[in-house]
Order: sequence, then structure tokens, then C-alpha cells
Amino acid sequence: MPGARRRNPTTIAVTGATGQLGRLTIEKLKTLLPAGEIVALARSPEKAELGVETRAFDYDRPETLAPALAGVARLVLISSSEVGKREAQHRAVIAAAKAAGVGQIVYTSLLHADRSPLSLADEHVATEAALAESGIPHVILRNGWYAENYTGAVPAALQHGALIGAAGAGRISGAARADYADAAAIVAADGSHAGKTYELAGDDAWTLADLAAEVSRQSGKDIPYRNLSEADHAAALVAAGLPEGLAAAIAGWDVGASQGALFEDGRQLSALIGRPTTPLADVVRAAL
Repeated sequence: MPGARRRNPTTIAVTGATGQLGRLTIEKLKTLLPAGEIVALARSPEKAELGVETRAFDYDRPETLAPALAGVARLVLISSSEVGKREAQHRAVIAAAKAAGVGQIVYTSLLHADRSPLSLADEHVATEAALAESGIPHVILRNGWYAENYTGAVPAALQHGALIGAAGAGRISGAARADYADAAAIVAADGSHAGKTYELAGDDAWTLADLAAEVSRQSGKDIPYRNLSEADHAAALVAAGLPEGLAAAIAGWDVGASQGALFEDGRQLSALIGRPTTPLADVVRAAL
């Protein structure tokens, strides 16, 4: 239109772009912004195939990070998948963002990170502190559990005739991974959320017994929930082929769930994304 003023383009970059959450975040961003305003950051950019510009971005090579952030106005920092290395990796990214002049960081943290009993919390708390120290305007998205964290156990439950865990009757406010990705994309594209911390979780909480009942309903098989001690759950996971350290961590997270660590009823996630979060039945259907 003659005389119309085009808005200034804003480049938004997403770390971990080839990961499950990163891919979904970029797909949502592509519905909100022109693809030319989105940058995917990935350790192996040749694997990306996301339909946007992709730049090499390796957390463990800090000297390469700032150049990859050139021209980026807002950065979605998706937490690293390498538990135990996260704090150092995230600090390297934050330092690079400051050097590159990034105007805002959106960080995917952990639900109630500042008071969570989960072993995952410490590195998220440290990253939140690093963001505060950096002086870069930022948004904290404290993500609850992905429902897929539990529905990933559905095939084994069907094979063995029971869903096992150590979460007792703990209520889990899980949401689909896509729900959290939509929130990250919406907040990054909007740009007006700096200084805010959101506790993000599903609208409806459920227990592992509820999950087992839903699997039973949809599969037509009787799949009960069998609650184990933390030690027995870890041992069962090791027997199923998981490394001891990971098995112990998963069992510990279940115990945290039994203590309310994964429950949140503020419905901030559905408010951000403008729709109800994905029902458990839909996530189970996808898993089946």
C-alpha cells in the first residue's frame, strides 16, 4: 500500500533448534513472523531443514557463540539437554548474547525452580541468576513436565501389562511439548514480556493412575498403575536398559512429583497461548 510504513524486522533466534522443543518453537514462530526474521541455532546445522536460516551454535565452543548471534534482537534460550553441564553452557550463551548486543532473552526454566525439590532445579536457578547478573532484559518461562515424559513409557506398559512409577498419588500438571513451544514463540515474537516469570503447566492435573486408566481406555487392555519405592523404580528402569544415573534421576523426579513438585493450577500457560492446553487423552492417543 503506498505510504504504508513497514514495521522494522526483528530477528529472533532459537537455540537447540534441532531438538524436540526447538523444532516446535520454530514451527510456531513461522506462523507469527516471516521466515526471514527467524534464525535456528544448532550444533549440527546440516541436520536442521527447518525452512529458516540456520547457524552453527555449539555450547561447548564459547568463542563461536557471539558471531552466531550477530543481528539477533531476541534469543530463545532453550535449556541444554546435557544435565550437569547446563550452568556453564548457559552462562557461555548469556555472555555471548551480551557481547553481540542481543536485546532480550527468553529462557525455558523449570516449574517453581526456586523452591523445587527436583535435582534438575539447581542449574535452572543458577541460569536465572546469571540472567539477572547480565543486565539483559529477559523472560523466564518455568516449564512444567512434558506429558510426553510419561507417555514415552506407554509402549513398555502395554508390553508388560502395567505402568510403573514412584509418584504415588502426586498430581502432575503436564502439558504437551507443543504447548510449551507455542508459549516460547508467542512470548519471543511479542517482545513485551521482559521482567516477567511465568509458571507454566497444563490446565488439568493428573496422576499416574489416571494416565494408566486413560491408556487402558484407549488401548482396550487393562493397564494398572503399580507404585514402587524409589529404589525399586530405579532398579526396574536399569533392568529395562537405562543407565544407572538416569534411572536414579527419573525415580527421584517421580518422588518429587509425589511431593507436589509438578503441580501448578495457575493456568498461565493457557493464558499465554490463548487456548486450553492439550488434554491428556490427546497426548495418549498420539503415543498409541
